[in-house]
Amino acid sequence: MATTAATTDLPASPDQVWRLIGGFGSLPDWLPFISASEPDEGGRVRRLTTADGETIVERLERFDDRARSYTYAIVRSPFPVGDYHSTITVYEGTDAGHARVEWSGTFTPEGATDEETVELFHGIYTDGLAALGRTLGT
Repeated sequence: MATTAATTDLPASPDQVWRLIGGFGSLPDWLPFISASEPDEGGRVRRLTTADGETIVERLERFDDRARSYTYAIVRSPFPVGDYHSTITVYEGTDAGHARVEWSGTFTPEGATDEETVELFHGIYTDGLAALGRTLGT
């Protein structure tokens, strides 16, 4: 099993950041890689459309509004992985009024090496968190 994580510190309150990213269907609001998110199964599943027209289906596994965190699994995607689970969490930052966001994942490479899949997802997480900062105007 391979793992990766990325973090960013943002000059915005954790509650402000969570309001933007905490909705399971909110990826198109801050992640340019995702152009659409359609809910299914009462909002527990999201069908994502990438900017390239690919489809990704993800299932919400755990949601904790108080801890500002959710975990999801990929059900279907074009990515060379199986058993993919990811968590995104917004923490209090080290400076007052700032947030720290962590996006982490574990997965089993399928048809690719650990290094290739770690590089792929680390890039997605890092680029996504940079886009989050731009969306928040930081």
